[in-house]
Formats: sequence, structure tokens, C-alpha cells
Amino acid sequence: MDLLLGVILLLTTVVVANVIHLIYPKIPLSIYQIVAGVLLASLPTTATNFTMHPELFMMVVIAPLMFNDGQNQSFRYLTSNYKSIFSISVVLALVTVLIAGGLLHLALPMAFSLSLAFVLAAIITPTDAVAVKSLTSNMTVPENVNGALEYESLFNDASGIVLLDLSLAAYRSGEFSVGHGLWIFAYVFFGGIIFGAIMGDLLIALRQRLMRNHVDIGSIVIPINVMTPIVVYWLAEELHFSGILAVVSAGIVHSILYDRLRLTSTKVQMATTTIWNIISDALNGIVFVLLGVMLPQVLRRTAPSNLLKLVWVALALYIIMTALRFIWTRLRLVNIHSAPKDLNRDSLLMAIGGIHGTITLSLAFSLPVMINHHEFTFRNSMILIAAFVILISLLVGAVVYPLLLPPKSQEYTAEEFRQAFNKTVHYAIDTLHEDDRHPRERSMVADQLSSQTEQFHSFDRVLFEQLINKAHQIELATLDQLTSDDVITNKQAQLFASFVTRSVFRGNQHGFIGFGLLLWHRLKWRHARRKRLRKKIKCQRATTQGSHQLVTTNERDTLAKIQTLVYRNVEKYLHSISTPENVNEIAVVNRIYWQKKRFFSRDINIDADVVTSLFVEAFQLEHSYVQEQLVAGTLSQELANALNEQISTDELVYVQSLD
Repeated sequence: MDLLLGVILLLTTVVVANVIHLIYPKIPLSIYQIVAGVLLASLPTTATNFTMHPELFMMVVIAPLMFNDGQNQSFRYLTSNYKSIFSISVVLALVTVLIAGGLLHLALPMAFSLSLAFVLAAIITPTDAVAVKSLTSNMTVPENVNGALEYESLFNDASGIVLLDLSLAAYRSGEFSVGHGLWIFAYVFFGGIIFGAIMGDLLIALRQRLMRNHVDIGSIVIPINVMTPIVVYWLAEELHFSGILAVVSAGIVHSILYDRLRLTSTKVQMATTTIWNIISDALNGIVFVLLGVMLPQVLRRTAPSNLLKLVWVALALYIIMTALRFIWTRLRLVNIHSAPKDLNRDSLLMAIGGIHGTITLSLAFSLPVMINHHEFTFRNSMILIAAFVILISLLVGAVVYPLLLPPKSQEYTAEEFRQAFNKTVHYAIDTLHEDDRHPRERSMVADQLSSQTEQFHSFDRVLFEQLINKAHQIELATLDQLTSDDVITNKQAQLFASFVTRSVFRGNQHGFIGFGLLLWHRLKWRHARRKRLRKKIKCQRATTQGSHQLVTTNERDTLAKIQTLVYRNVEKYLHSISTPENVNEIAVVNRIYWQKKRFFSRDINIDADVVTSLFVEAFQLEHSYVQEQLVAGTLSQELANALNEQISTDELVYVQSLD
């Protein structure tokens, strides 16, 4: 039960941190998540006393994250930049471990043996591109720098894991063979890549075979895709390959073959992308929240006198690694295709971009509790140093990146997009109303189209009450006119009028003055009706005799015709005052009267084919309107692209709802 509660608390904390970041996005999301984790750890419950199981953490959390990163990468970029990627993710990682570990051993030989120093250096070597994105989400990062950081984080994670395993083996045995170490490194590194590629290719072949056999793809392929990283990681580790590199390789193979499947399984592609975005965001959030939760636990096990020393060690290691990254890029040992005038800036961006996160945390907690049947006394201190390195890299990035990078510029604001989109939807609805055919289907489509604007529109309650007030007045005025023309009987008029009044009371959408006007209109109608009835005694008797009878089928048909006339007049009025600013409120009023019409006319039939054709026509009208405004110069190209993307998304959602 504690485990279930703990997972719920973790997810809730991630959501709360995301909400706070939306409200105040100037502070990086990862900082919010770490702070939220610290607060979560202070709750008076044992559910937050998490025990980190490194192997399970790597398989369930890190493997899916790395697989998702792999399947979102470009194989063309990999093949054209493989030398640079190998240089920064393998060679630089190895050099960083050797230099940082060697300097740490020289500075503190009594505390850190050479092998133990290499262990710590291997832990803090991997970088986290997701953490970089969280810091630069509102900034414009040069494409060459952004690409290099992303591909580095894909492969240097595996380098750090392999180097950590080699360093731990040397620490256990007290010996290290260079030849044996290189063989193990090559076996684990390249074996993981080859194994992952084979598994990825087999799974894609399975998917293509399922498609050719017309199997229900969504319910089969998506679960297979989600389970792929866990299975591939587990099998690779069982064969003593790098599980992380195996899932990255499998993900890259998926990215290659996704291009061939892009238009053959559109709905599955959309669903898969959405699911993976949700999984990725949730897992990344959980990692940083866990860091915040575990910090108090680790701090409590550390003597205050040693805490400051560990902070200085972490700061020194961070400076060494950052300097190495800058030198490596500045000397063009990795070619990130920087122009000569931008080389210094890009080198500094690459250096600051070596932010640490998920893999560093997981490697720190993967350290064994016992080594050679003795307690590993350095474990707690190394976890704290790794945590401090993560925090320092995040804080430095949060401070330096805004100074080096310009904010993202947009050619339109959110308000401009909202107004343009409302006008686009209003144009489609207005054009549909020009056709008198299929009134029921047209009203239904117009109502659904108005829902496009709901996410970009703040509902005006005052305007809605004014519209519903006027609509009720039109309703009673229509009834008054039908009574004056003797189209309906007294009983039918009284029944319908009572229905109108009850709907006013139940809706409770009017202010005191508005409701008073409706009540006065109702009393005036009743008085006029009674005057006419006195002149028609025979009609009065007939009405009196029939007043004790139930509503007959014919009378119900008459009521349905009354409501049809009422709805037609209300709809005509609403259409006459419709603007892009009130389209949402008008749609809600129109929906209310449509439901009233259906209440009286239970046999209303909607032609689904007509509805579909009207929807297709409406979406075409929206695209045409955007194109016309673009040609006229009232919309920028960027805003037009955003509008077309939103319309296409809405159209795809509608098409999917037809199944």
C-alpha cells in the first residue's frame, strides 16, 4: 500500500511542479521538481521513504527515456556526423574520467584511491539533454550546438556506465588491465549497439507483418512499442551488453523505419507519439522529484563537518569537466560546424551544456552497498557529490544561458493567434449558414465547429446571460404571434408557455431585471390571450373542456412545430449578431435551443453522411480563409502556419472520431 501511495505522491508532485512552472516559467522546471521533491520528503508519511533499486530504476525509468530519445533522432544526422558524435560521447568521456579522476586522486590521495576517483568521475560524466531543454525552453539555441548536445547525451550515458563498471571492477580487485579493459569496453559498447539494432529491426518487421495481415494495429503495436525498451534492456544486460546503448540503438532503428511507415499508419503514429510524450515527461519529472526526495535522506547520514568539503569537491569536479568541454570544442577536437566568429560562443555553450541529471543520479544510487563483504563507506559521500554536481550544473546553466542566448522571438502573440483563429472559425460557420439546405445537420456542425475556439476563448458569463435573456424574449414573442394568429390552441399555448417559464427558472441564467422583464412579458401575453378568449366563448368552452385531458399525439406534434418555429427565429437572431468575439457564447445558447427542439421532436433524424460532408467543407473553408488572409497580407507566414496546423489537428481528431 505504501508503494502505491508513494507512486501517486510522486506523480502528483510532478504535476504540481509543472503547474507552478506554467505560472512562473522563469525558473527551470527541473529546479521546481527538485524543490517539490524536498517538500514531499518532509511529509509525515512512510510512503516517501523510497528505496532506490538501481537495476529496476535503470530498466523502468532510464531505458524508456533513452529509447524515446533514440526514436526521435535523425539517422541521416548520425551517419553524417558520426566522427563528432564518437569524439564527444566516447573519447571526451574517457578523457574526462582519466583527467578528473587523476586530479581528484592527486588532490585527495588519502580519501580517494585512483580507482575510487575513477568511479566518481565516471558517475558525473554523462550529460542530460532533457535538463538542457528545460533550461533553454524560452531561448534560441544555435542548431549546431543543440544537435551536438542531444547526440552526445544519447551515447555518453553508455560510456559512463561502462567506465563505471570497469572502475568498480578495478576497485574490487585492486588491479586493472588496460588490454582487458579495452576488450570489455568494446564488447559492452559495440555489442549493445549491434544487439539493439537487431532487436529493433525484428520488432519493426513484426509490425509490418501485422499491418499486411490487417490486424488491429493500435491495440497491438502500441503496447509492443511501449514494452520494447524494457525487454531490450533486460535481454542486453543478460548478455552482458550495454542495456542503455541497446535501447538507444533500437530507438534509432525505429526512427529509420518510421519514415517508411509515416503515412501508412497515421493514427497509430499520432497515438504513439502522444503516449511517448506523456511517458517521457512523467519519467523525467519523477527522476528530478526523486532527487529532491533522496537528498534529505542522504544529508541526514552525512556529518555537517564533511558537508562543506563535499560541496567543494563537487564544485572542483564541475569546473574541471566544464573546462575540458570548452577546450575540446575550442580546439575543434569535436566539429560542431561553428563559424569562426561564433566558435568561442559555441564552445562556451557546449561547456555550460554539460548539465547532469537522470543518468548521473541513477549511477550514483547504483553503487553497491557492500564490496568484498565489507560496507562501502564511500557510497553516501559519492551520492552527495553527484547530487551537488547536478545542482551546480543546473544553477550555472540557469544563470549563464539567459546571458548568452536571446529569448525566442515569435512573430505573433497568443492574443493575436486567438483572435485570428476565432475569425477563421466564425468565417466557416457564417459561410455554412448561407446555405438553407439541411438545417438540422448545418446547426449541428456549426455547434461543433464553435468548440474549436473553446481552448482559446475565455467564456463571458455576462454576455451569455444577455444572449439567453434575449432568446427567451424571442421565444415568448414567437408564441405571442402564433396565439394572435390562432395557429395554436389555448391549451397548447399555456403548456408551451409554462415549459418556457420552467426553463427560465431552472436555467437561472438571468439577473433580477432580466427575469422581471421575462415575467412581465409572460403576464402581458396571458392578459391579451384572455381578452381574445372572452370574445370567442365557443372556443373558450372547447378549451376549458379539453384542459383536463392529457396532451394528445397531435398536440405534441403541434408543440414540436412551435419549437421548430421558435428555434428558427432564435437561430436567425443569433446568426445576425454573431461575431468572432461572441461565437462561443452564441454556440452555447444555440445548443440549449437545439436540445429543446430535440425534446419535443424525438424523431429528429440526422444524416451522418451530410454531417461528414459539411465538416469536410467547413475545414476546407477554414484553410481557404487562412490562405486568403495570408495573400492579403493580414496574416504573417508564421501565424498562418500555426493556424493551419491547429485546423489540421482538429480535422484529424474529427476523422478519428468517425471510427
